[in-house]
Amino acid sequence: MAERRARRHDPQRRDRIVEACLRVIGEVGVAGASTRRIAAAADVPLGSITYHFDDVDALLREAFERFTRRVSDRFEHAMAAAPDRAAARDAVIALISVDVLTDPHELVLTHELYTLAARDPGFRRLTHDWMSRSRRALERHVDPQTARLLDALIEGMTIHRALDTEPPDPSDVAVAVDRVLAGAPSP
Repeated sequence: MAERRARRHDPQRRDRIVEACLRVIGEVGVAGASTRRIAAAADVPLGSITYHFDDVDALLREAFERFTRRVSDRFEHAMAAAPDRAAARDAVIALISVDVLTDPHELVLTHELYTLAARDPGFRRLTHDWMSRSRRALERHVDPQTARLLDALIEGMTIHRALDTEPPDPSDVAVAVDRVLAGAPSP
């Protein structure tokens, strides 16, 4: 009787697959993120992906959930650390200019998620939840309508920063945030 090979104990395998999925998407987009490529990046056998995930959508969903949670956590931390509205204004400016989605890898992940969400209601739920977290964090300092406007401004300016061929003028961010905040009621 042939000896059975001992199973390798690898409790972090699922986590490595999810992280590899994010890296691969950041490098080649969702369209180029084959399960083979992800398995190779995670240094796992291809069968590990089908063992841990029902299908590719389940892997993508978990990867993007992790990504949006990380970005939201940083966003919420910045807004929670702001003791007043003036500090919240400065935090929003920093979020747009320096802190959130300034990494080219994260920008690609964001745009890939937006594209998926435009086509698939399941991913749209994920982007909706992401935006809701951002708005709740902003609502510590502004009313819900202003939070919605600021959230859209943050998204839009981030996209412009990512796609523009000329470096943005940092003073434009402050002007835009100030215009949204002008006359906004307190929460």
